[in-house]
Amino acid sequence: MTAMSAYLDTARRVIRAETEGMLALAESLGDSFEKAIQTILAAKGRVIVSGMGKSGHVGRKIAATLASTGTPAQFVHPGEASHGDLGMVTESDVALVLSNSGETPELADLIAHTRRFSIPLIGVASRAESTLLRQSDVALVLPAAPEACGSGIVPTTSTTMTMALGDALAIALMEHRKFTPDHFRTFHPGGKLGARLSRVGDMMHRAIPLVTEDAPMSEALLVISQKGFGVTGVVDAQGQLSGIITDGDLRRHMDGLLAHKASEVMTANPRCIGPDSLAESALAEMQGRKITSLFVIDKGMPVGLLHIHDFLRTGIV
Repeated sequence: MTAMSAYLDTARRVIRAETEGMLALAESLGDSFEKAIQTILAAKGRVIVSGMGKSGHVGRKIAATLASTGTPAQFVHPGEASHGDLGMVTESDVALVLSNSGETPELADLIAHTRRFSIPLIGVASRAESTLLRQSDVALVLPAAPEACGSGIVPTTSTTMTMALGDALAIALMEHRKFTPDHFRTFHPGGKLGARLSRVGDMMHRAIPLVTEDAPMSEALLVISQKGFGVTGVVDAQGQLSGIITDGDLRRHMDGLLAHKASEVMTANPRCIGPDSLAESALAEMQGRKITSLFVIDKGMPVGLLHIHDFLRTGIV
């Protein structure tokens, strides 16, 4: 066996072990999971997530996922909690405390604080008889599953199951609250994801090229040149968008172009989109029809224009 094949064998063994742990976790969920959801929904404050070591790293991710999906959450380090940060944990909160063994000594002060002030405590651990789960109002027990390291000493399968459990809580809460892409966009305004979830009205150009149906093509060419989008919209007597003139239209009417009116050259009934549509929908429309510009209309009236360069600029494509 070559060194490379040995590496691959190890990788596959690890992933299979963690996959088996995840399947066992899915099968083990029951009334306690539902009680955990109800406990979080009943809390008027935040979900305070805490854990030490690898559980702490997982806890930070769970807190971030909860917060970004409509459930206010904050990670509190148990060591810092013992030195003043317990003041962050109030009677209106609910604590979600993670520990594979359930015996992590650094959690003692935080657990005692929740008991002293009747703060609901949801514990996650692998031993039902552990101190953490015996003290908890809701005990979420991780199923028995071997760590993927083979020796049982490196947190692997256990941390993967804990993270998956956190995701399950977050998504269940998100669906209960009917958390929509609009809400998600509010918490993710930056980066590629934020751009994909932004509204067309947030991205569109408002100074748009327009000519009337009876405008001579000399005027249409001037507008196309001035605005720099390579197109112009054509509006009827009521100001509604009736067509669009593109480079392709100009080529098709090259002979005697200047003798025509805009209405004679335009492509009628062009594809358009509303300002409240997601930018992702606009991009899909443009890519599907292989077009570089898309007019934005509101009640038939042109109010903006999107160009493919706008998506390149924002990093969506």
